Amino acid sequence: MQQFRGFAMRRIALATLGCVIMVTASATQGRARLTGRVTILEKDNKAPGDISDAVVWIESRQGTTVDSNPPRTLDIAINDKVYAPHVVVAPVGSTVRFPNHDPFNHNVFSVSDQNSFDLGLYGRGETKTKTFTQGGLVRVFCNVHPRMVAYVVLVNNRYFTQPGTDGSFVIAEVPPGRYRLHVWHERVPDEAVQDVLVGPGGQPVQVQLDARKYRFVAHKNKFGKNYPTNAGRERY
Repeated sequence: MQQFRGFAMRRIALATLGCVIMVTASATQGRARLTGRVTILEKDNKAPGDISDAVVWIESRQGTTVDSNPPRTLDIAINDKVYAPHVVVAPVGSTVRFPNHDPFNHNVFSVSDQNSFDLGLYGRGETKTKTFTQGGLVRVFCNVHPRMVAYVVLVNNRYFTQPGTDGSFVIAEVPPGRYRLHVWHERVPDEAVQDVLVGPGGQPVQVQLDARKYRFVAHKNKFGKNYPTNAGRERY
């Protein structure tokens, strides 16, 4: 799997994407409520499933002030060779804990640009942590089990969310102004970006995000090598 590079710089025109987001904003006591819905076009016109693993956030533009958000501590647990939750979003500076609940060892690692790390091999009942000091997307793998993958999205303010299973989302208490709306999903190569006006004069926005050409690509282990051919099928 290719490393995610230049997360903040890799943006593509919305006309080339295929997820639909309808956004409205209503001003209340000097703040606004950003709402919308995400839908994804699937290969062979299949109905989209649960898309709650998407991430939606906004960033300021044209001098709009946004509120910072204190770092958080979140858990991505390891159960039966699966990271849960599969996707988390948090402010830059947050710490993610990786508790191992399996009766065998795991090695959590990432080679994602400035947020790369390697927690080493550790066993059942142990927890290791990583504090993320840079914004962007972090792809998290296991050096023992190639099918294990999680995503951590680090943003620079408090205006972010993940949609419900039906794709609907709300970002509350946003200062009125002009922003860039971002939407990320693991099966689309680049995040969708759209300028939006929040507050008086704001109009509904539609964005389309296309997952029809998505193809799974196996990633390398932490040494940049292929996993053994029986990896993932072992008894532990």
